[in-house]
Amino acid sequence: MGNLVNAERVSIAFGTRVLLDEVSLGLSSGEVIGVVGRNGDGKTTLLDILTGRRPPDSGQVIHANTLHLGYLSQREDFAPGAAIRDVVVGGQPDHVWAADSERRQIVQRFLGSLDLDASVSQLSGGERRRVSLTGLLLGGHDLLVLDEPTNHLDVEAISWLAEHLQSLAARGTAMLVVSHDRWFLDAICNQIWEVHDAKVDSYEGGYAAYVLARAERARIASVVESRRQNLLRKELAWLRRGPPARTSKPKFRIDAANALIADVPDPRDKLGLREFAMAHLGKDVFDLHQATYVLDDSRVLLKDVNWSIGPGDRIGIIGVNGAGKTTLLDLLAHRVRPTSGKVKQGKTIQLGYLSQAVEELDDTDRVRESVERLKHSTRLATGHEASASSLLEGFGFSGQKLMTRIGDLSGGERRRLQLLRLLLAEPNVLLLDEPTNDLDIDTLTVIEDYLDTWPGTLIAVSHDRYFLERVCDVVYALLGDGRCVLLPGGVDEYLALRARPSAPEPAPKAAKTPGVDAQTRQAKKDLARIEGQLEKLQVRVGKLHAKLAEHSSDYTKLVELSAELDAANTRIAELEAAWLEAAETLN
Repeated sequence: MGNLVNAERVSIAFGTRVLLDEVSLGLSSGEVIGVVGRNGDGKTTLLDILTGRRPPDSGQVIHANTLHLGYLSQREDFAPGAAIRDVVVGGQPDHVWAADSERRQIVQRFLGSLDLDASVSQLSGGERRRVSLTGLLLGGHDLLVLDEPTNHLDVEAISWLAEHLQSLAARGTAMLVVSHDRWFLDAICNQIWEVHDAKVDSYEGGYAAYVLARAERARIASVVESRRQNLLRKELAWLRRGPPARTSKPKFRIDAANALIADVPDPRDKLGLREFAMAHLGKDVFDLHQATYVLDDSRVLLKDVNWSIGPGDRIGIIGVNGAGKTTLLDLLAHRVRPTSGKVKQGKTIQLGYLSQAVEELDDTDRVRESVERLKHSTRLATGHEASASSLLEGFGFSGQKLMTRIGDLSGGERRRLQLLRLLLAEPNVLLLDEPTNDLDIDTLTVIEDYLDTWPGTLIAVSHDRYFLERVCDVVYALLGDGRCVLLPGGVDEYLALRARPSAPEPAPKAAKTPGVDAQTRQAKKDLARIEGQLEKLQVRVGKLHAKLAEHSSDYTKLVELSAELDAANTRIAELEAAWLEAAETLN
């Protein structure tokens, strides 16, 4: 692998706060590294330093001489009067750039509805973001630095982007990715950097592997506070017991996970929460009868929808941008009326609606005052009282942050405060419109943990697959043609459904690559053989440890047994590598 970027003893501070303290790290060809950490801990600053946009206070960053770097920042900076065509394909006419099938596919995927000759100054924030991303993907870079690349993308576009980035990585493109989308990180990354406390810790593997390794480090070191550790173990339990796709890990890793979470309960007691919700909500929450909603331009978002939503239901809503997801929430909240049909609310519901806007916050107010003015304490589902101060701390507001003016908060902090104020009102029905926007992963974990014991009806619109799988029990999709359909297979079924109408004609059998089935069969045999050998070696290692304890006073025997143990561990490492190589063949 060619080394592309090296940072040596890099430090930077803002005022009295040190964000990075003598951090050394490097990035090579083909590496895809996800950068995680709490809002304000220095993720974007790290990207700026590594890309040369911001000099460090001390230390140095060295780039390879031939490095061709592309940076997708959270702030689009286009030339005045530039057209989309100028940004994306360098002003080339259609017959030039569209001759390349890969370039054509990227443009159609992200900009299919836009006129390439339109000025970027006329675009919405989401459209400008997609223009920046498209231009970057067409740039042929050695290193892609992506700061929240999934912002403003729907589930389908995120899935396609993940597949495309995987193909680029296979060709040697390196990537550095900041994202709160944990499914996306798990899909593309082979390493995770966690930025915290002015340092950067490195973990091998994607997000799921990061959660396991981080939990193991916390357990062994016993230095992480109990609440943070419990959240990690709880999330790990969900990763292990969740959808089948999340259990496709090596058996020797599953055994380690099982040992770690043996005493951890399921993330939430679904039956108990449903019974509690029925006692407080009755039998009916929302009923839609032949509900239809038509826009002024005659586009039908909902057509003759019949849907009964009951107490304790936890529903995820997905669909392409513009399919009517927010409109559906507005109908349920009686913010808008259906064009025809009826939308009924239960008589006992107390509705909490988290919108995408944060306009209801007063910028001149202070954090603690804005919360305590609403309520000094609230009763949790466990029956215990929780003070506003403890909830503020749980949501990341402590110390000086409590007295900060709301207008000085970051977008993620405002979003956190908005949700906290909503929960303090003790609603029994929650409508959440893109609740994960602008939130870091640690905050999302806290919110998911809170929702695990929240007893009520929950309806969430989100493009975050991880959040939907983690919090919701069922997923519905708005298909853009007026239908609202249940997806027993979740997001994967939705993607297959979306791909079906535009799928190409099946290739003739003769076009099938010969030998693929044979390779698959052989890979399966290799996996079974390797797993058998690993099990025997693990038994052998256990016996060797027992013998070491038995002969603790016999130096000669200890040397002999230690050599056998080292050889066994070396062989285990070799077999694990072989297992991963064989598993790649099946993916």
